[in-house]
Amino acid sequence: MAIGGVAMMAVALLLAGCTAPAPDATPTTTASPDAGGSTADPAEVAAIQAAVESTMEQNHVRAAIVRVLRGDEVVLMQAWGESMAEVPATTDMHFRSGAVSIPMVSTVLLQLVDEGTVTMDDPLATWMPDVPNADKVTLGQLSQMTSGYADYVQDPTFLDDFNRNPFRQWTPEELYTFGTSQPLLFEPGTNWGYAHTNYVLLALALEKITGQSMIDLIQERIFDPLGMEQTADPGTPEILQPVLHAFDSERREYLQVAEGLPYIEDSTYWNPSWSLGPGSIQNTDITDMATVIQAIGRGDMVSAESFEKMIAPTLRGKTTKLDACPNTCFVQNEFYTYGLGIVLSGDWLLQNPQFHGFAGVTAYLPSEDITVAIAATYADEAFDPSTGAPNSANIANPLFTAVATAVAPDASTPGT
Repeated sequence: MAIGGVAMMAVALLLAGCTAPAPDATPTTTASPDAGGSTADPAEVAAIQAAVESTMEQNHVRAAIVRVLRGDEVVLMQAWGESMAEVPATTDMHFRSGAVSIPMVSTVLLQLVDEGTVTMDDPLATWMPDVPNADKVTLGQLSQMTSGYADYVQDPTFLDDFNRNPFRQWTPEELYTFGTSQPLLFEPGTNWGYAHTNYVLLALALEKITGQSMIDLIQERIFDPLGMEQTADPGTPEILQPVLHAFDSERREYLQVAEGLPYIEDSTYWNPSWSLGPGSIQNTDITDMATVIQAIGRGDMVSAESFEKMIAPTLRGKTTKLDACPNTCFVQNEFYTYGLGIVLSGDWLLQNPQFHGFAGVTAYLPSEDITVAIAATYADEAFDPSTGAPNSANIANPLFTAVATAVAPDASTPGT
């Protein structure tokens, strides 16, 4: 998940500054409280460390926090680099997790399906009749992003408003109106297009269906059962302490900063209310981020039938690129296929959030019961000096490829 040109690059890819961390910077390592007598292979740990450090240097990563599990055993949990100047990154720091909440929302939907409360074919109009085309769009299509609604993050008026004031508090109604007021990009169910609009509407619909707030639904159905005490959606730009700071240069072009003039902003507390629906605008730590993808990837949260639907590659061979959304409507393949809130990439199930200078990948490999979670931030050198856009759309992606290759060399991994 990202904004403006970064949004386009982030989707296509998976298809006042501090200095960048030196490649030989001393990492901060924290043993997981549940690691017990870890039997992790020292050679494997060293390979992961070397892969991270080399990739950080090549891609101008300011800070990286990594957690790797094989089964329930912690292979490695470690932080590299700086949160801010002279403030080392640590494994207990919190960061914005963006799209990691998307499979949580789809999980709540599937749980309600399992309970017989709704079906995937129920039209949105049942609960939100005033939304344009709600009679044509189903809950399942919102979950799989096959509704045809436009992505408000691509709307020029929205982008201008955001760039003018990145601290603005947006309402869900303001956001989805940017997407639903435009003509459908395609007839619902006939194609696919990544659009934040879908999950804003889905969250609002789930609130109406259950009579509960979305954050209460996620708290009761996901956070509490999984013991996720370090994840929250406070409804404000607040982040749980301690905080991993993020830095961004994406407003350079909008603000017409002269080329050659250094420009970077501490974007840590830019308001993330634009990013998704209620309950989904979360901040977390690396342990919780790994916990939730492992549980979802194992199918622990829904019935076997619903899990099969969640990870089925049903869109392959059924989508086409469209001129109306050239960066967010594309052919699904083995490199990137959207399930129900989860991305199938190679042999992995994952989400890879990216916005406001935060980047991440959280992924699960079913065949080997391996979990990888990565949070990363950008060094000044990671941004294009003329446009301000990141040179690597999601700086955590190459880190994930390197780590995944180290821990599961025989698996099909994105980027390899």
